[in-house]
Amino acid sequence: MATITKLPSGTWRVQVRRKGKYASETFLRRGDGEAWARAVELKIDRGEPILCDATTKTFGGLIDLHKGDLAQVGKCLGRSKAASLESLSARLGKLRPAELDREKLIAFGKDRAREGAGPVTLSIDLGYIKTILCHAAAVHGISVSTEGVDLARIALGRLGLVGKSNERDRRPTEAEIGAIISHLEANPRQTIPVGRIIRFAIATAMRQDEICRATWADYNTRTKMLLIRDRKDPRRKAGNDQRIPLLNVSGYEPCGLIDEQRQLLGGRGERIFPYNGRSIGTAFRRACRDLKIRDLHFHDLRHEGTSRLFEAGFTIEQVALVTGHKDWKMLRRYTHIRPEHLHKIAERNVA
Repeated sequence: MATITKLPSGTWRVQVRRKGKYASETFLRRGDGEAWARAVELKIDRGEPILCDATTKTFGGLIDLHKGDLAQVGKCLGRSKAASLESLSARLGKLRPAELDREKLIAFGKDRAREGAGPVTLSIDLGYIKTILCHAAAVHGISVSTEGVDLARIALGRLGLVGKSNERDRRPTEAEIGAIISHLEANPRQTIPVGRIIRFAIATAMRQDEICRATWADYNTRTKMLLIRDRKDPRRKAGNDQRIPLLNVSGYEPCGLIDEQRQLLGGRGERIFPYNGRSIGTAFRRACRDLKIRDLHFHDLRHEGTSRLFEAGFTIEQVALVTGHKDWKMLRRYTHIRPEHLHKIAERNVA
């Protein structure tokens, strides 16, 4: 039999001890507590898992459990996932897992959308919620349901609040690139050589954080190769190191840009571009705003660099050796060759 105690606050604490298992919960009404106790006792008799400690009674507790399990096996959370889980814990952490039903999650999605979260961001949030619940069930045998997440995703999708990212085909023009670089280099208060970093990004098709992590020790001047450590890969969060060739085919010579950095720094420090990636992004956005250049992101320079590799005549397999794409199908969204460039390709073929 369950033990039911009325607390000074007027609520009812229900405790179930049965076959070595223990569960406790608090209810506003005694009848709800009695119904819960009967359900828990029935689960114990069937050998089904129950929520049996304070850590797993709330969604925030399940998030902590998930993070602790990953840390135990040496898996570190990425910056993006860590920030998302922290936000979810702040918003939904006090709820019991059973309270994460369709209605609650739809309301959560609408609130996020009103705050400015886009369809992709909200889709990622729902994905993390389901991951936490599935982890609790699979690893710890905690009885939770993900039906509410699935139904909420369908409903929010119908409302246009959840969806996939649109493939960008934005390529900066030569005039835009030149204007941005000139604007940045003419600013005496701009201490970071963002213009040089822009040229290097196009020349190598490297991501912003990869550029800022590159070290002198990983650069081979003789072979013109650069080792990129822990390159982004959805299947591997760490240890995905890749050597890339520094090719002079984009209109910018990457080894020459590195030499300019060496002269600027005078051989000091470990990194070739020892700057904060966020500061680089801020300077780039400010330049675009000042020049009234719309819808251009720093990451679009990676697209531009990749497209220029194809325009130089390299094959998909060869371009992948520079960009790091393991799935060649993904290269399609980075490849936006300008129609007029077909004339140059035709000239090379004829020659």
